[in-house]
Amino acid sequence: MSQLFKTIALIGKYNSPEIGDSLLRLAKFLVEQEHTVLLERQTAESTGVTDYPLADLEQIGEQADLAVVLGGDGTMLNIARSLYTFGVPLVGINQGRLGFLTDVSVDTMLETMAEILAGDYLSEARFLLNVTIRRQGENVYEACAFNDAVVSKGATARLIELEIFVDGQFVYSQRSDGMIISTPTGSTAYALSSGGPILHPTLEAVVLVPICPHTLSNRPIAVNSESTIELLLLHADDARVHFDGQRHFDLKENDWVIVRRSKQMVRLLHPFGHSYYDMLRQKLHWGEKL
Repeated sequence: MSQLFKTIALIGKYNSPEIGDSLLRLAKFLVEQEHTVLLERQTAESTGVTDYPLADLEQIGEQADLAVVLGGDGTMLNIARSLYTFGVPLVGINQGRLGFLTDVSVDTMLETMAEILAGDYLSEARFLLNVTIRRQGENVYEACAFNDAVVSKGATARLIELEIFVDGQFVYSQRSDGMIISTPTGSTAYALSSGGPILHPTLEAVVLVPICPHTLSNRPIAVNSESTIELLLLHADDARVHFDGQRHFDLKENDWVIVRRSKQMVRLLHPFGHSYYDMLRQKLHWGEKL
């Protein structure tokens, strides 16, 4: 059993000492199962759990066979962006609210982890977006996004003007509050609240969702995930591009935001029997009587 994932890293929601008890229970369980446990350094500092070897995220990427994330979707997004280049599979234990990505209950985490460590799990590969900002012919910023890249107005209330291109072909111009470019993973996040469709995680597609467009005929559109998506910022008093709602970069007029699919994937492990539709029904309260 221990040969599947010999070294397991534990990573918790930052600045959340309340997860200390769960973290300690899980660490003790893994050691009893003869696994080597690495504890992410900031998690240890936040929780006061320091009985295990500490490692930063780069060391975890280089040494761990599996990373277990205790937190909410925001924590998982951050860790996925940090570790995806290393190919470390991720398991999410929900200590947040919705938990679209962290689908293991903290109440059953030991039983579920025992099953996963025994090889009873479902593996799912999900892609990210690589985003480049080009200014006056030069690339000035690059970042990745697991959920979405969002071009939006800043503090001012004025609309921004964009032109959208897919694979070099002009799609439309738009005056709006912005544009969401979402992966299937992000389709249940900001894109959904802005009227976008839910994309199954296995779909090879990216969805473009306008934010409060001035022309109501501007509707969401799904394109092939291998497409190159380019946004030209024609006019904005104050605009920026956000990455998973956790990082941002300030934009100027005539900047290009260029979005491509990453060549590397995030590998998520789910409990055996996991159903995406069951998860949607539970999280979105489908079918419940009012």
